Amino acid sequence: MPLRLIFMGTPDFAVPTLLALVAHGHEIAAVYTRAAKPAGRGMKLQQSPVEQEAHRLGIPVLTPSTLKTPEALDEYRAHNADAAVVVAYGMILPQAILDAPKYGCFNLHASLLPRWRGAAPINRAIMAGDAESGVMVMKMDVGLDTGDVAMAERLPITDKMTASDLHYALAPLGGDLMARAMAALERGTLQLTPQSSEGVSYAAKIDKAEAHIDWNKPAREVLRHIHGLSPFPGAWCEMPLEGASQRVKILRCEIASGSGAPGTVLDDRLTIACAEGSIRILELQRAGKQPMKAEEFLRGTPLKPPARLS
Repeated sequence: MPLRLIFMGTPDFAVPTLLALVAHGHEIAAVYTRAAKPAGRGMKLQQSPVEQEAHRLGIPVLTPSTLKTPEALDEYRAHNADAAVVVAYGMILPQAILDAPKYGCFNLHASLLPRWRGAAPINRAIMAGDAESGVMVMKMDVGLDTGDVAMAERLPITDKMTASDLHYALAPLGGDLMARAMAALERGTLQLTPQSSEGVSYAAKIDKAEAHIDWNKPAREVLRHIHGLSPFPGAWCEMPLEGASQRVKILRCEIASGSGAPGTVLDDRLTIACAEGSIRILELQRAGKQPMKAEEFLRGTPLKPPARLS
C-alpha cells in the first residue's frame, strides 16, 4: 500500500522530491512550508516554491510559525502519517514532532554525511575543493544532521560547477532517491546505518563577509571560492572602472595560463593573476545590473593591463 506522508519543504530544491513522491503514488496528507514573505520591487507576499506546487497539486498547505506548541503538535498528529519527508524545510523539528509519524521523519540532505552537516553543504563542498558531493536520505533525530543514513547517491564536482549548477543537479537526484527510500520503507526493507564518527565537518551558513575574493591564493582556490558563492551572495572584487573603484561580482570563471602579481589584469580577455597561476573571468555582474558574459562587459568597459583588481 502507498504510504501516507507529510511533506515538509520550502525552496525550489525541495520541489522535485514532492513531485517524485506524488508520481510514485504516495498520499501526501499535508504540506508544511515556510510562510509567504514580501519579495520583489512591489514587496508582494511570495509563496514558497513548495507551497505553489502544493496548491497546483491540490494538497493542503500549512505554514505554522512554530511546531513547539501543543496545538501545532495536535494538528500534526491528526494527519495520521506513516512518515514525514523533510527537504530544506527551514525550521527545527522538536522530538515530539519527530516521533509523531508511525515510522518517523526522513530528511534529504545535500552532502555525503557526515561531511558537511548543516546549512550550506552545496556551497561548502565547492569552496573546499571537494571532488564529489551527493544526496543522502537520513532518519532524523534531534541532532544537527546526525541521524542514521538509509541511502545515498554521489555526483562528481567539476571545476566548471557553480553552486547553482550543483544545486540543480542534486535536486532531481534527491527526488528519485527519496522516492526509492519511501518504496523500501513501504516494503519494510529500508536499512539504516549509523553515521561514522570520523570525517565530520560543518557547513556553516554563508556569511557575506566571506565573499571578498583573495587574489593572494592559488588559482584553483580562487575559482572554487567564486563558484561556491555563485550566484548568491556572489564573490566580489574591486575593479578600476570609469575612473573609480567599483565592486563587481564574479559569477563564473576558468583556469587560465599566465602569471603575475596577484590581482593583475594579464590581457584584454579578463585573465587575472593569482598567487599561483591565473583565472579567466567568464561571467560577472556590476552593482545594479544584470549578470553578463565577459565579452559583453568588455565591449562597454575595456579593462586591460596593467589594471589591478583588489
